[in-house]
Amino acid sequence: MRAWYAPPTVSRLLTVVLVVGLAWFGAWSGNALAAHAYGQFGDIKYPADFSHFSYVNPQAPKGGEIRLVPPTRPTNFDKFNPFTLKGTAPFGMGDLIFESLLTGNSDEPTTGYGLLAEDVNVAADRRSVTFRLNPAARFHDGKAVLAADVVHTFKTLTSKLAAPQFRSIYAEVKDAVLVDERTVRFDFASPNPELPLVVGSMPVFSRDWGGGKPFDQIVTDLPIASGPYRLASPRMGRDVTYVRDPQYWGRDLPVRRGLYNFDRVTYRIYLDETSRFEGLKAGEFDFMREFISRNWARQYTGRAFESGELTKRAFENRNPGDFQGYVFNLRKPKLQDRRVREAIALAFDFEWMNRQLFYGLYKRADSYFPNSEFKAEGLPEGEELALLEPLRAQLAPEVFGPLPKVASTAPPASLRDNLRRAQTLLGEAGWTYRDGALRNAKGEAFTLEFLSDQPSLVRVVTPFQKALEKLGIRLTFRSVDFSLAKQKMDAFDFELTSLRIPGSNSPGTELVERWGSEAARTPGSSNIWGITDPAVDALIRQVTAATSRAQLRTALRALDRVLMHGQYSVPHYYGSTFLIGYRPGRFQLPQGVPPYYDAHQWAVATWWAAPGNR
Repeated sequence: MRAWYAPPTVSRLLTVVLVVGLAWFGAWSGNALAAHAYGQFGDIKYPADFSHFSYVNPQAPKGGEIRLVPPTRPTNFDKFNPFTLKGTAPFGMGDLIFESLLTGNSDEPTTGYGLLAEDVNVAADRRSVTFRLNPAARFHDGKAVLAADVVHTFKTLTSKLAAPQFRSIYAEVKDAVLVDERTVRFDFASPNPELPLVVGSMPVFSRDWGGGKPFDQIVTDLPIASGPYRLASPRMGRDVTYVRDPQYWGRDLPVRRGLYNFDRVTYRIYLDETSRFEGLKAGEFDFMREFISRNWARQYTGRAFESGELTKRAFENRNPGDFQGYVFNLRKPKLQDRRVREAIALAFDFEWMNRQLFYGLYKRADSYFPNSEFKAEGLPEGEELALLEPLRAQLAPEVFGPLPKVASTAPPASLRDNLRRAQTLLGEAGWTYRDGALRNAKGEAFTLEFLSDQPSLVRVVTPFQKALEKLGIRLTFRSVDFSLAKQKMDAFDFELTSLRIPGSNSPGTELVERWGSEAARTPGSSNIWGITDPAVDALIRQVTAATSRAQLRTALRALDRVLMHGQYSVPHYYGSTFLIGYRPGRFQLPQGVPPYYDAHQWAVATWWAAPGNR
């Protein structure tokens, strides 16, 4: 399964509960309708009496253990509260400990089903949604999950004691109202069809968590939530183990049958790539997703792989491609000129890197929504042009012309030609080469600092660095640990960095937090670019107001077009498979692979232990 609706802020603080994008299900036709499911555009696969999702084994035995390494950057953890700004919580809490009102599945990209809520009812005017809680829902302390807990969670996350990003996520939710003991209603500022999705995906925790402490002082108190696992130990550190709750309230629900089969789930932390891979070969853990093509091509060999103890497998998926690229901080004066950013991007030679460094495994990203129906193409026409026309005064004339192409060195193009074009752009922006460096009218040399907590990126950045040297730009690589990197990124204290945004089948409200003007002014937000563009804000509103897949597609293509013309990033590359090394003898897998999933979540949620591992 994958985190179908994980706003970027939540994704950075914890990998939130598995939730699908939800919106229109009958209610948009004008009649309030209570239902077991809620599909964004009415596409609901499973009926009210379904027994389990099609891609799971409902008879999967419980027991055994799976040991993994986080796919995110490795670090120690120093708190158990993933919802506050300071500190780092253990990886996996969102999937295993916290639950939400609705949950998604890996068959359908935009449909969700009741989890904590047994019923969802959207008002006829679309300005509210009401959830009735399952009377069986229980927190880990045995107390019932009540509407008061849901209201408490919402008010806490939108308070100043929680990470500020949550106030952006829930900005259009006016209030959470206690209707009765098991019924809660969320009121909306406008009839935005995605807002039921936003509140339906909110992780819920008990009012008793922290014993009355101010929320930002809840650090070492173990969460009181309702998920299938609990933390095995209250100690801070590196590795973290979750133990399955044998009394888990939702184990027999159709949305949980055949899922979460391991008794123990352990995430091991290694602070460098070499020791992590050696740990896999030595049997210290069982499952690792590989992100570095060189490692995949050269390291996954040897006795353990030849004997079958370990295997490497590329798992196919139909997920939209991740966006990955170098990201400019527009808050820095020297990076505010679009021509400067375009010139820097022209120094990126993907074709050479894919050939020499990546073994031809990747495809070039030329969109913020690569490998998806939301990618802008050609000239703006039809409904897309109609969305852009009212914004013409706020947009550069070029937006209405051909879509800018990412720099290529495929013949007949070359890096030399690209750098000549870059030199011209820099000259137009007031930067000329003299006295051994690219300088502005004041004589100041153009320097850039690349901030990263991944030392392995040096080999990827170095060719880019050398190409920039030919333009007179000195790029330095600053490698810091995860904690310092997080602090600096939250404070927007960087010039250039690398970013990966997981692809989504239904982008929506999370874009407010990613590219909205208000988020650019909010420390810790996902708008690390610092984009403050009223046209972008207007198009994001069109995205969140879409009531059909066609409207969503049109609005996202228009948004993609504007962002690509802005030259805010240097797009990198993406892969269409998950590269996984694992121990096949310890696990059994369901038949077939679902179309839409995250590799780690799918393994933890749907695999089960082989007989010798129980």
